[in-house]
Amino acid sequence: MSHDILSVLQEKSPTFSKGQRRIAKYITEAYDKAAFMTANKLGKTVGVSESTVVRFAVDLGFDGYPSMQKAMQEMVLNRLTSVQRIGVANDRLGDRDVISTVIHSDIEKLRQTEETLDRQAFSEAVNTVLKAKRVYILGVRSVAPLANFLGYYLNYMFNNVHVVSGVSVGEMFEKIVGITSEDVVIAFSFPRYSASTTKGARYCRSMGATVIGITDTVMSPLGQCSDHVLVAKSDMVSLVDSLVAPLSIVNALIVSIASKREEELSRTFANLERIWDEYEVYEKQSDGNAV
Repeated sequence: MSHDILSVLQEKSPTFSKGQRRIAKYITEAYDKAAFMTANKLGKTVGVSESTVVRFAVDLGFDGYPSMQKAMQEMVLNRLTSVQRIGVANDRLGDRDVISTVIHSDIEKLRQTEETLDRQAFSEAVNTVLKAKRVYILGVRSVAPLANFLGYYLNYMFNNVHVVSGVSVGEMFEKIVGITSEDVVIAFSFPRYSASTTKGARYCRSMGATVIGITDTVMSPLGQCSDHVLVAKSDMVSLVDSLVAPLSIVNALIVSIASKREEELSRTFANLERIWDEYEVYEKQSDGNAV
């Protein structure tokens, strides 16, 4: 649906039955919890049957309850405060095993990402990086580790890689002010979307740079100001943003870029191995005979 579900509820409220008004009231007042409830649980919470909840979704114009639930989740994920996240996560977990729940959720996000990722956009992103004069990587707050991880490996392949993470908006612009049309920007943003990342990406694009956005949907703030969007499914577990699928996309980018720079990379690591060995950078493996 094209409208915010809360607006639809308000618009259609005069036509609701008594049971539907109870559903609408709960969604309006506790959308952060309702968005992650099954139809059965939502019905029990407000005192109506599961079938009433399903019919309510259809009456609002959705194909069924899953479509309405998806609309609610897309609306609320960017609005949840840290306190609300804790409450939602506790409701979702219930008495289930935390380890199994989290790992199964991550596996599902990986599966969805693998099935839906635009291969052409991925290929174009790789080629853009290979041709760029400079590579800027933007990632702040919870996605800063993704930016730093990508930057760590790209620094082995290119001479002009700039990681912009953990900085204020002012510092970000100081670092990207000289960007040109010959450069590429790889930016990360997931709910709750960082305003500074969006502003930085928008500025870089206005200067002619190519922006590669790694985000959860093409309609996210970052997605709408990117030239190439790599969609990686994300999820929220308590205070933690699950970034397993985005990290997998980062791994794929590194592997793909490295495969196209195999000769140069081999020379680089041959030199590094000599230096690492000479200066004892890494612990040496024992021969198994040491006591």
